[in-house]
Amino acid sequence: MNWLISNKQHAWLMIPALAFFEACPGIGLFVSGVILLTVSTLLYSEQLMSIPQIMTIAFIGACLSDHLGFYIGRWFGPKLNSSSFAKRRRNEIAKSEEFILRYGTLSIVAGRLIPAVRSLVPMMIGVSNTSWLKFTVVDIIACAIWCAGLGLLVSGLENIFG
Repeated sequence: MNWLISNKQHAWLMIPALAFFEACPGIGLFVSGVILLTVSTLLYSEQLMSIPQIMTIAFIGACLSDHLGFYIGRWFGPKLNSSSFAKRRRNEIAKSEEFILRYGTLSIVAGRLIPAVRSLVPMMIGVSNTSWLKFTVVDIIACAIWCAGLGLLVSGLENIFG
C-alpha cells in the first residue's frame, strides 16, 4: 500500500496485472481478488481513475489470462493431468472438471465469477476441446459481467467508505 500511495501515477498498471494474475493458471490460486479490489478502490477514491477506465483495463487483463489458460489447456491437454502441478492440485482440478461437466458453456461465465475455480476453468475448457471461437465469445461476455461487478463493488465501497 505504501508503494501505491507514493506512486499513484503508476498504480494504474497494477489493475490489468492483478486482473491477469488472479486468473492466471497456477498463479491465480495464490493471488486474491481482494488486492485488485483494494487497488481499484484506492485509485477511484483518489480520483486518479474513473470506473470505466478501471473496468476497461481490468477486462483486458482478465481476458488475456483466461485465454492463456484456455490455450495452455488446448496445447498441453492430457499432459497437464499427469504433471506434478496437477497432482498437487487434484481437489481443485476435480472441482473444475465437475463444474464444467455440470454447466457446459455456462461454466465459462460462472467460472469467471467464482474465485476458487477462476484460474482453472479456462484451462479445463481448453482440455475439453471446446472451439476457440465459442470460448472467446462466451469469455468476453463473462469478463464483461465480471468487470461490471468490479465496477459496482469499487463505486459501492467508495460510497460506503468515502
